[in-house]
Amino acid sequence: MNQPLWQPSQSRIERTNIWQFIKTANAKFGLQLTSFDQLHDWSITEPELFWDQVWQQAQVVASHKGERILVNGDKMPGAQWYPDAKLNFAANLLKYRDSSTALIFCGEDGARTQISYAQLYQRVAQVASGLKQHKLQPGDRVAGFMPNVIDTVVAMLATASLGGVWSSCSPDFGINGVLDRFGQIKPRILFTTDGYFYNGKVLNSLERVAGIAAQLPSIEAIVVCDHITQNADLSLLDEAAPNKAIHLKDFVDTNATEIDFVDLNFDDPLYIMYSSGTTGVPKCIVHGIGGTLLQHNKEHLLHTDVSREDVLFFYTTCGWMMWNWLVSGLSLGCSVLLYDGSPFKTPSVMMDMAEQEKVTIFGTSAKYIAAIEKAGIKPAQSHNLEHLKTLLSTGSPLSHESFDYVYRDIKQDVLLASISGGTDIVSCFALGCPILPVYRGELQCRGLGMAVDIFDDEGQPLRGAKGELVCSASFPSMPIYFWQDEGGQKYHDAYFGQFDNVWAHGDYGEITQHGGVIIHGRSDAVLNPGGVRIGTAEIYRQVETIEEVLESIVVGQNWQHDVRVILFVVLRQGVMLSDDLIQTIKQQVRANTTPRHVPSKVIQVADIPRTISGKIVELAVKKVIHGEKVNNKDALANPEALNLFVNLPQLSN
Repeated sequence: MNQPLWQPSQSRIERTNIWQFIKTANAKFGLQLTSFDQLHDWSITEPELFWDQVWQQAQVVASHKGERILVNGDKMPGAQWYPDAKLNFAANLLKYRDSSTALIFCGEDGARTQISYAQLYQRVAQVASGLKQHKLQPGDRVAGFMPNVIDTVVAMLATASLGGVWSSCSPDFGINGVLDRFGQIKPRILFTTDGYFYNGKVLNSLERVAGIAAQLPSIEAIVVCDHITQNADLSLLDEAAPNKAIHLKDFVDTNATEIDFVDLNFDDPLYIMYSSGTTGVPKCIVHGIGGTLLQHNKEHLLHTDVSREDVLFFYTTCGWMMWNWLVSGLSLGCSVLLYDGSPFKTPSVMMDMAEQEKVTIFGTSAKYIAAIEKAGIKPAQSHNLEHLKTLLSTGSPLSHESFDYVYRDIKQDVLLASISGGTDIVSCFALGCPILPVYRGELQCRGLGMAVDIFDDEGQPLRGAKGELVCSASFPSMPIYFWQDEGGQKYHDAYFGQFDNVWAHGDYGEITQHGGVIIHGRSDAVLNPGGVRIGTAEIYRQVETIEEVLESIVVGQNWQHDVRVILFVVLRQGVMLSDDLIQTIKQQVRANTTPRHVPSKVIQVADIPRTISGKIVELAVKKVIHGEKVNNKDALANPEALNLFVNLPQLSN
């Protein structure tokens, strides 16, 4: 544990943006910072100086900045960042207007297109002019029911250029799932494609769009972008919502060449994002223009070391915050790579793309890394990944074994950055750093400018022990509010109900001796057998090392005035759960954790329910095994999987 898996060379360190940032801060403020830890300490003790230096180095575009950086900085919520600033989010993502590549799109069907920064500006100008003709005003909502294609980015930037508020769902959401989200925010304009490709199938979107439009009277125009066909038939939409559907080519103003960016406040709304919605109607989380921009600039520039030469990729849909995070890379002038389709269309489809597109920063989920290891894929032998410098992983904790796999079978000289944050902050609390070593099983560091800590139940800081992940000081990308939350009670209860004036994120973790972070799972999924708190990730890590197990989900069952640990496993094709395999699983868990971690029952299932962004839903399974109703099944990618957990005879004894 004390030996790093990877260490950057001194020459690599000195070429990073963060090294330049340290040198500039030392010279400007008379400091003597020589390490990341010192920089982090300074960033949280002098937040105004730190964030203003991020503003400078990221070259934020604003018509007015103002003298004040932070007002009421001791209040959470209630702090105000740059209260006098005037800026536009889209203007920052479109500040480069040259011939270098802005966006590359790759589809699972083999389609590929790319556009330059100059072409992107032109396309945004044409869509923005179309929105202007529909009299879009600052604060009006525009929704996207879109795959991860170039038109989605263009529509978002056009919306933001006029001060509109963008909100998106991926097209695999069911009608009710979309209505649970867009129905709350009442968008005026809906962008969609005619369909999308996934896992070898061609899926038509317009039937669902018709169902959505019929129940969302706020929609005044449905803009249909061609993706699976040319000039899609809109008759279905015309029946459901007469005189509202229009092809993108008829919506845009082809004569428009300039964008008249609308000046807005730092804390005006930019995005509406949604909680997973598996335990109730999704919360509508509203993120501000300046906070989103500044936080993403910090994470891209300092933690991810993005430059104009980079090809930045993250596997995501438009229903996950990593899409918003990815697209912000345009602000630093890199090439942003979009992929739409199944990550397993062929076992190595994404590695093929990484090689062909010379990807330098490759982002994916922990589940994907575990899955390609189980599939026996060894990119170090099969692919030329010479350009790859950073591998990002999120979505769930990355197991120690996956760290080993990356360095053994993907690339030895790569920065593996496991990152953790969430939709709630549209960014990260803990993430990577290009000047720090990588230790097995650890996120490298806490985010700069983020006063992240681990608290016990009494609100006291912990070191070397597990507890609640918190943030004890304001940061720019806190939500500006929740939609339809008069008085802010829902917002307060979501993050500040546990500890006064301290953000409790709902993750269960620890800070290591290296200053790294380990996430042990969600706090609300923590198991409590015999009153001992166990993070679910500790069990997953052991179970999924077993060759026969593809994936698993673990929950606590209330049993005889206590809680017992129940493990469900999906096994390789043709493998049945035997007494011998159950014993192997239990022995693996017992040998590497504690007797408390050992599941009381191991049960084979054919599938595990997960959200549309791919996260397993422990709370929903826990409800089902206790005979409770699961609301909002439309938030799940595979709601039928919940039926596999109903009235299981193994759980009655």
